[in-house]
Amino acid sequence: MQLDEQMKCWNHAAVKVLDIRRIVMEAGAQLSSYTLPANGFIYTIRGSAVLQLDGQTYKAERFYMLHGAKGSSLDIQTNEDFEYILLYYRAFLAFPSYRKKWLLAQPEVTPFSLQYGFAPSSPLGLLRYLDELEGAWIQSGSLDLLHTKSLFYQFIHEMMVQLAEQEIKTELADPVKQTLRYIQNHYREQVTLDFLAEQFNYSSRHLSMQFKRQTGHSPIDYLIQTRIAKARNLLVRSDATLSEISAEVGYSDVYYFSRIFKKHVGISPIQYQRKMREEARTEDRPLVISESSIGRRWKSGYIDYENHYQYIDGGSTPMKRRKTSSSMIMVALLSITMLLAACSSGTATTPAAGEGTGASSNNSSTAVSSDTGSQTNKDNETRTVSTVKGDVVVPANPKRVVVLYLQGDVVALGIKPIATSEVFNGAAYKSELEGVNSLGTWFEPNPEAVIDLDPDLIIVPSEETYTLLKDIAPTVYIPYEKMTTEERLQSIASIFGKEQEAETLINNLNSKVEESKQTLADAGILDKTISIVEGGLKGMVVVESKQYGRGSQALYEYLGMKAPEVVQKKIDVVSEAGGSNLSMEVLPEYIGDYVFRSVYEGADNLTDDPIWSSIPAVKEGRLIEIDFDFFYYSDIYSINKQLDFVVEKLLAAPRAQ
Repeated sequence: MQLDEQMKCWNHAAVKVLDIRRIVMEAGAQLSSYTLPANGFIYTIRGSAVLQLDGQTYKAERFYMLHGAKGSSLDIQTNEDFEYILLYYRAFLAFPSYRKKWLLAQPEVTPFSLQYGFAPSSPLGLLRYLDELEGAWIQSGSLDLLHTKSLFYQFIHEMMVQLAEQEIKTELADPVKQTLRYIQNHYREQVTLDFLAEQFNYSSRHLSMQFKRQTGHSPIDYLIQTRIAKARNLLVRSDATLSEISAEVGYSDVYYFSRIFKKHVGISPIQYQRKMREEARTEDRPLVISESSIGRRWKSGYIDYENHYQYIDGGSTPMKRRKTSSSMIMVALLSITMLLAACSSGTATTPAAGEGTGASSNNSSTAVSSDTGSQTNKDNETRTVSTVKGDVVVPANPKRVVVLYLQGDVVALGIKPIATSEVFNGAAYKSELEGVNSLGTWFEPNPEAVIDLDPDLIIVPSEETYTLLKDIAPTVYIPYEKMTTEERLQSIASIFGKEQEAETLINNLNSKVEESKQTLADAGILDKTISIVEGGLKGMVVVESKQYGRGSQALYEYLGMKAPEVVQKKIDVVSEAGGSNLSMEVLPEYIGDYVFRSVYEGADNLTDDPIWSSIPAVKEGRLIEIDFDFFYYSDIYSINKQLDFVVEKLLAAPRAQ
């Protein structure tokens, strides 16, 4: 991010001064790994010190300015008595239109997160503003705090002038490095993705994407791996109890710690400790045949669920010479006898799962996929479902279902999950999920939270979430973006054996569509043109696809209504979500007889805009505002409710001539 972009940010910023203090450090004193709780300026008054900010070294003499982003790690090593002023602030883009423009242009960059250090050309000017800021801050009256904000803007202006004059090089704080450092130092504490995002002034989604791009892991997965690595070391090198080790690496529940350890290592903590110590003793025995140091042979451990087993790489098994005892021979004979008995009985066994969700077995007694995508294995109370990831063995009657994003279809089938990803407050089915656990954003659920819920079935909408959760329980991936609403519902219904219920829902929807069409036709509305827009004073997005959402499916796909010709030409050929961003000046050309505008909290008020107010549909009262949350989803439950809303509002609006 260039300095001129930062200046534009300040022009659109709302700020709050959080703290200002004067600190004196004695010669030889140190400050180590201090995490900045907010964006901050450090201005040296006297003395000298070596400052490190996120590993970048700065030699701070008298009158040196340093800026660090929230979450940055600060180290100070003093050479003599060292005095500095520390100013914390919070700033955000205040205007929705500019904030949206910023996010579209550079979504992975957080405003006000530049890191830089320089010696001001006019140091006393900056010091004057900081002294006045400190004085006003100490007074703490309402007028004084208002004065503080005014002085802060003046301070920023003066500093930006001096930065520009000296052409100071600035750089963005790296949130991935900050997150890695934080996890290494704080893995013992409660850490969530939302907390990390807040700590480093990033959105959860972008922090997760950046972290995964650079490390190959999600932040929470890296946290778990860090904890497991620390636990392995303590298990081998100390005599600490399992409870003590669990608490030391950040898990208050020993049972939960044991489960997650076994999930990642393949064996329980106690088994791992015994095995590693046995290996250490074996290495000291001179008669043991050694293994190759290049390629050690790894034995598969397993994660076990009821009716579901998943083999994974686990602990190693050293090659050893063993003395055969009579008891071992008896065990072997007994095993052979049981195996022969099992073979002669022809009893079906539950197939081993593949890739964490259950792959089909060669056993002829195993349930296989039918044309509908599922078939019940009554003996084992499981069902085998065909998916893009292969056949998945799921419980025939799952009781603890976790579903991400696809909640509406699940609810429509009469199933209440135990947990889902977060749902917008205005969603049509929000009330149906009362009391259901929320797992955060659908694209970055917390695996630990999912494990805690002990689900017997997980339904996910993406490759990423499938990979993240597939080892926890039978997991079905639904590529919803490649399906129609009906196809998606039928696919989900096949998981639960509710194909008939899905057929009924689809028939009912089709009946409602036909009735709605007839009602609108009788009212002389069905042949009128419809536009759907979203945006504000600086510009509008005009929906040009049936798959865009915001009511496009209900209006253009199900009711079959048309847009103005210039828009309809694109709707007829666009198969994916699409829309055009238009200026207010040309917008009237794209507005039909009726206009639906998607609105949300903070949306621009267009009442006083002359161009918007002059559009016939708006001027004559055929503007229908739709709630963003309510029209965001495209499941069969939401489509039903959206159709009711659309028809009701169209009938209530003045008729177009």
